Amino acid sequence: MAIDAFNLAETYRVPVFFMMDECVGHMTERVDIPPADQIEIVERRMTTKPKGEYLPYEVGENMVPDMTKAGDGHRFHVTGLTHDVRGYPVINAEAQHEKVTRIVDKIRKQADRIIRYEEDQVDGADVVLVSYGITYRVAQRAIERARADGVKVGSMRLIVCWPFPEQRIRELAGKVKALVMPEMNLGQMYFEMERCAAAQCPTRLVPHAGGTVHDPEVIYRAIMEAVR
Repeated sequence: MAIDAFNLAETYRVPVFFMMDECVGHMTERVDIPPADQIEIVERRMTTKPKGEYLPYEVGENMVPDMTKAGDGHRFHVTGLTHDVRGYPVINAEAQHEKVTRIVDKIRKQADRIIRYEEDQVDGADVVLVSYGITYRVAQRAIERARADGVKVGSMRLIVCWPFPEQRIRELAGKVKALVMPEMNLGQMYFEMERCAAAQCPTRLVPHAGGTVHDPEVIYRAIMEAVR
């Protein structure tokens, strides 16, 4: 996953952010790193402009500025403030709108390439449980128990949370009796699922404020209530 994400970031200069899960972060597991010759390297698009003409934030192909390396002789300025094409601070509403809109559009216009999720037994399911992070693992016990009780439960694990898989949620909402989302907060991602379901089916939140993970029994009860 990380290799795909970084290749996308290098190709389109799309900012890639990892939403780290505290529980997962404290776990130890095996990581298989492929041999170097099996990893695709995507080169950055470097500027071909002569010295004195390069502008580090001048928008190019795919709304992405060309890049340069320190030491190549190009002059550029870096700041954390809203800036102009040279990199020098410009603090006004127009510059803010231009920069923020471009950054967001780089994500939205590549959404089909960025969205990632995994599904299990969603075809013909009565209930689909949507989850992410450590909650996905905890929910497996509840899903297995519900399946053992004869309930057709599908699972959808969000690998990328934003952009949200809006189209897929709409498709599922039109086919199932309910969508259930357990999450390690009080509904931030659930509201996205509810919006995309657009009242085609009931949606149910199973919140948890943290400190511990969900009790699988709570998720199991939510599945059983949803299917009724």
